[in-house]
Amino acid sequence: MLYPNPQNQSPQISEKAWVSQTAIIVGNVTVGNNVFVAHNAIIRADEPGSSIVIGDNCNVQDNVIIHSLANSDVVINSNTSLAHGCIVHGPCILGEGCFVGFGSVVFDCIIGEDALVLHNATVRKVTIPAGKVVPDGMSITSQDSVEFLDGLSSELAKFKQSVIKANVSLVNGYKNLATEA
Repeated sequence: MLYPNPQNQSPQISEKAWVSQTAIIVGNVTVGNNVFVAHNAIIRADEPGSSIVIGDNCNVQDNVIIHSLANSDVVINSNTSLAHGCIVHGPCILGEGCFVGFGSVVFDCIIGEDALVLHNATVRKVTIPAGKVVPDGMSITSQDSVEFLDGLSSELAKFKQSVIKANVSLVNGYKNLATEA
């Protein structure tokens, strides 16, 4: 369901994206090509001066919440995956090729290109460099703790790619079903 915000800004959704009928997208939101927005996702840019941009080939899984505070932006760059039930709260920038795991929270931060925030982790008020991995359940709330993060393994890099591939395939599959109906 697409709704305008109180400033009368409406979501702009690419015709090449697929959005579940149970997802809710409100306000100043732009969704790129081949984006998969799953069931019960909530994407809100309804506060004054807020915006959300989701780049091409991203996926927003079931029950993900993306929200931007007044006068702030959420930018989710291309080829990024947001796993089931995570929260991305602006101000926030996620670099190209990121992964945010199940139940994780990212808020007021910058996540570098190809970085992973694994399941049930919290990242707040820091910059995570490109190619770093926040382990399952870890809370990163000071820049000092970032220096101890491991780099991206080949196994996790393959995992990230498989998630993107699977979800672009879902976009195409659901869009084909809609045209056949």
